Amino acid sequence: MARIIAVANQKGGVGKTTTAVNLAAALAAAKRKVLLVDLDPQGNATMASGVDKHEAKPNGCEVLLDEAPIEQAIVRTEANYDLLPGNGDLTAAELKLMDAIARENRLKEQLAKVADRYDTILIDCPPSLHLLTLNALAAANGLLIPVQCEYFALEGLSSLLDTVKAVRQRLNPALEIEGLLRTMYDVRNNLGNEVSAQLTQHFGDKVLRSIIPRNIRLAEAPSHGQPIHLYDRSSRGAIAYIGLAGEMIRRERGQHAAANDQAGEVVPAVLHDDTETLDDIVDLHQE
Repeated sequence: MARIIAVANQKGGVGKTTTAVNLAAALAAAKRKVLLVDLDPQGNATMASGVDKHEAKPNGCEVLLDEAPIEQAIVRTEANYDLLPGNGDLTAAELKLMDAIARENRLKEQLAKVADRYDTILIDCPPSLHLLTLNALAAANGLLIPVQCEYFALEGLSSLLDTVKAVRQRLNPALEIEGLLRTMYDVRNNLGNEVSAQLTQHFGDKVLRSIIPRNIRLAEAPSHGQPIHLYDRSSRGAIAYIGLAGEMIRRERGQHAAANDQAGEVVPAVLHDDTETLDDIVDLHQE
C-alpha cells in the first residue's frame, strides 16, 4: 500500500511544486513506483512534468467529481513516474464539491482505488487551505512542508499547523508531519541562517537534514517540461533532490522497522530488492 504524502504550504513561492515534481522524479530514479497528483488549479506540476495541462482529459477535476475513472486520467511521464494532471478545471471542481456529501474525502476515495500500485503518492497542493488542500490532508499519511527561510516563514507555519491539528481531530487521525524542508536556501544569507536555526529549535528532528539551495537550473527546468535530473542531472539542485529522496526512504524504513518491532515481527533488510542505493544514484547524476 502506498504512503501518501501531501506537499503543502499555504504560502506561495516556497518551492512546493518544484519539490513535488523533483522528489517524484528522484524517487522514481530510486526504483520507486510513484504517482504525483497535481491538485493545484494552476497546473504547474503538470506542465513541469512535460504534460500539457490544456490537453489533459480526463484530469483531476473529472476524477474528483466522479465523472471519469482515475485509471483513465493517470498518464506516464518521461521521468518514469505517473501523473494525475491538474488544471483550472479544479477550481470548478472545488465549487461543485462545496455542497457534496463527504466532500473532504473525495480524493481519499479515488486514491484508494490505485494505492496498491504505488510505493509513494505525492500530492502537490494549492497555496491555500481551502477544500482541495483539505482533500489532500484527509487522504495523506504524511505532510511535507517546504519552507523558505525568510522573515514570515514561522508565522505562515502556525496557520498550517492549526489546520493539521483540526484535520487530525475531524478527518484524519493518522496524519503526521513528514518533515519541514528548507528551500531556496542561501548559506550566505544571515537571515536565512537565523530562520533555519529557529526552525530547528522549534521543530527539532521534524526539520529534514536535506536542504534545497537556490539554483538557477532548478528555476529553468519547468520551462522545459522536465524535472531537474533530466534537465541538468549534475546541478546542485538535482543532487539536493536525490539527497532528499534518500532521506525520505531512510525515514520510511525506520518507520517500518519501528512498527514491526512493536508487532514483534522480523524486519527485512530492505524494502525493495530492486532499489538502487542512493550512493549509486548520486554517482550516476555526477557522471
